[in-house]
Parts: sequence; structure tokens; C-alpha cells
Amino acid sequence: MLSSKNSEGAGQEVASPCRRQCCLDDQDICLGCGRVLQEILDWGSADMARKRAICTAAEARLQQRQGIP
Repeated sequence: MLSSKNSEGAGQEVASPCRRQCCLDDQDICLGCGRVLQEILDWGSADMARKRAICTAAEARLQQRQGIP
């Protein structure tokens, strides 16, 4: 049975943003997922809140790279 304690999904697993297009630019940002190298290294031991923060930051980097405001 699924719990609906938190409507924001705090207890749900956060999927890795990895797109299997790994290539770091000169600032150590992955061109595929937008994570910086340290975020990639930290992913396995990060808690759910940290993973959500990493995903949010990575998506913002990708959008910035694509020129999306």
C-alpha cells in the first residue's frame, strides 16, 4: 500500500537525471544531464532532498545552456 503522507513525494525515490550522454565541459558540467562533477559523485550517497536539489539545479543549467529563461 502506498503512503500519501506527503503530497510533495518526500519519501519517494528520486530518479537519476543521467541520460547516458556523459561528457563534461570545461566547467565540469555534464552536457547530457546538467550535473556538475561533484553532484554526479555525490548522487549515490545523497538523501532524497539533496537529490531533488541536484535535479533542480541540473535542469536549470541545461535550460540556461539552451537559452531558455
